[in-house]
Amino acid sequence: MALLHLEIVTPDQIVLDTYVDYVGAPGVDGEFGVLAGHIPLLTALQIGLLYYRIDGKETQVFISGGFAEVAENKISILAQSAEIADNIDVKRAEAALKRAEERLLPLHKNEVDHMRAELALKRAIVRLGLTKRI
Repeated sequence: MALLHLEIVTPDQIVLDTYVDYVGAPGVDGEFGVLAGHIPLLTALQIGLLYYRIDGKETQVFISGGFAEVAENKISILAQSAEIADNIDVKRAEAALKRAEERLLPLHKNEVDHMRAELALKRAIVRLGLTKRI
């Protein structure tokens, strides 16, 4: 089977640069999959889990929005943030979840940007879900 070049980049670092059999990603219109030989594609990503397979072994990566570009047997993920499951700081994610939940309480109704708080809550839930802590 032909391999697909996967590159995941954030503003701070290259998170992953490898060759894979398959990539599944959280597009804004739903999850999509990419194999070697895929037609060119440019799409926005939502907060969620990207996964890839190498020789049947699946690895998951937290993605916090961004874009995916597929061209010439390569998928480039340009994400606001991305973390491989094994690298997620569980205590930090739990603290972020608690902060986001508190910001969404009714007593903070006029003090908080609810959209930002809801996105922070979603990021924390997805991160903790990936570590199997929620």
